[in-house]
Formats: sequence, structure tokens, C-alpha cells
Amino acid sequence: MSKHVTVELLKGFLEAFNQHNLDSIMDYFAEDCVFYMPRGTTPRGDRYVGKTEVRAGLAKRFEGIPDVHYGDDQHWVCGDFGVSEWTLTGTSVSGKKIEVRGVDLLEFVEGKIIRKDSFWKIVE
Repeated sequence: MSKHVTVELLKGFLEAFNQHNLDSIMDYFAEDCVFYMPRGTTPRGDRYVGKTEVRAGLAKRFEGIPDVHYGDDQHWVCGDFGVSEWTLTGTSVSGKKIEVRGVDLLEFVEGKIIRKDSFWKIVE
């Protein structure tokens, strides 16, 4: 994987999510990564630290929304930071249809994600 952050890198990361390929997704993360989920018990969302916790948190996402898909995406790069904007669609295991606009803020060191912070618009 390139040590430079590019739009292509961000697109590849999102595609790994759309394939629900945890091994591929985790290849993008540094060992000491931090992932802030859009939902959780604190205002910042649930926090997962390290590849083992991040992988487990993502596995829960795929279990909770088995058909989750990220589309209508755009990506921007500023040095070692990336921003990906997307529309998440899917159906929860309870049968609830989900469609939200969201964004990931991504911080990289040597081409690996050290922080992923996800935000969703709240639909009421």
C-alpha cells in the first residue's frame, strides 16, 4: 500500500467496506489505530482502540446491517488527512430500512489509518 494518501486509496478503503471484507479493511489500519463509531454511549460515539477492537466493532456493524452499502461517495485529501462523504443504505436485522448521509474523517501515518472518526446525519 502506498505511503501517500490519495483519493484512490480512500476509494479502495470504501470499496473494501462495500465488499464486507474485514481482512481487506483491516489492511488499511495501523496497529495502534482508533475508530470512533457514529453511535454509542458517549457524544463522540463508541471508541475502539487497536486493530483487534476495531475489527470486532466493524464485525458488529456488518452483523447489525448485513446489507450495508456506501454509495454516492466523494473524497478529499489534505496531506495526511482524508475525508470521505457517502450515503449509507441498508436494512437492520430488525427490518428497519436505513439511509443516512455521512462522512469519515481519516488521519494517516505512513499510509495507514491511525484515526477514523465517522459521523452520520440523524434522520427523524
